[in-house]
Amino acid sequence: MQVTEEDGGRLNAFAKEPRMVVMEQGEASSPNTRLLLIGGAVLVALLVAVAAGIS
Repeated sequence: MQVTEEDGGRLNAFAKEPRMVVMEQGEASSPNTRLLLIGGAVLVALLVAVAAGIS
C-alpha cells in the first residue's frame, strides 16, 4: 500500500490498483458481457415497473 502524509501529520493509505487493459479499436466484447448487460437492463426495468405498480 502506498502511504502519503497529509497536512497535520495524518497518514492516508491507498490500495494498489490492478493494471488496466486497453482494448484495441474494433476488438469486440465477449457475448457473455453483452448478455450480462442486457440482463441487467431488463432487471432494472422490471424493478422500476414493480415500484411503479406498488405506488
